Amino acid sequence: MILSILIAGVAIGSIYAMIGICYNIMYSTSKVLSFTSGQLGMIGAVFGAWFIGDLQWPIWLGFPAAMLVGIAFGFITELIAVRPVLKNIEQHFYVLSTLAFALMVQTAAAIWWGTEPRPFPTLIGLGAGALAEKYWLPVVVCLLTMVTIDLFYRKTLWGRAFTAISEDPGAALALGIPERRMRVISYGLAGFVGALAGFVGGQLLFAFFAIGALLTFYGFIPIAIGGIGSNRGALVGGLAVGILQQVANYLVGGVFVGVVTFALFIAVLVLVPQGLFGSSVARRV
Repeated sequence: MILSILIAGVAIGSIYAMIGICYNIMYSTSKVLSFTSGQLGMIGAVFGAWFIGDLQWPIWLGFPAAMLVGIAFGFITELIAVRPVLKNIEQHFYVLSTLAFALMVQTAAAIWWGTEPRPFPTLIGLGAGALAEKYWLPVVVCLLTMVTIDLFYRKTLWGRAFTAISEDPGAALALGIPERRMRVISYGLAGFVGALAGFVGGQLLFAFFAIGALLTFYGFIPIAIGGIGSNRGALVGGLAVGILQQVANYLVGGVFVGVVTFALFIAVLVLVPQGLFGSSVARRV
């Protein structure tokens, strides 16, 4: 029983961690916490189920098609919900713009896809029981995603440009780094990661229009725990949330899972407001 709880918690937590990484990627170039991140997971699950399940496309075609939809949504998010409010970022207008856009996407998905959860098709078919594909696939993909992004940031020219913009946008612009282009690319990358989270986690989450709102919240908690900008922190926070939810579900029932998760969120904000792996930033006022 304990092993089953841990396996399910790690799998769910890996999905949350990938959404947290999605938050971090967007934040790195815009300093905006885009609350459309969870909708990217919904898009990956819904379009993956549509391409592979309904249209009967093979995985090698349905997977990149679903990722392209996620990337396109990332681009559109930057264009519609983020770029117009960047000049007033101190007023946090992006909270309203990204939430409004997320609600529009969720409503459109409900109208097109329907309001009932649908099963996500089996992708590889390897494993059974506690080692079923739906448990190990999100974990493996999450780890590969984190390592790949870390190498991208440290070893590639574009990754270093992202890091420069994140640390000092003014200096990066002075050095000739195209800040707007890098921001657009980062939102496309975030779109890929978010859609990937929904795609590999679809067998656990189902293809359901409402999972976007859940992932938005449960994907934000990992970066609150780990610290904004820390992908490793997002992984630790995501695993902590996933395991806590499964333990709470076993001990007190599913009705109180959200309450326990929210209590953890509040406790972290009170005790460690910068997160476990974050750092306090001084700001002139």
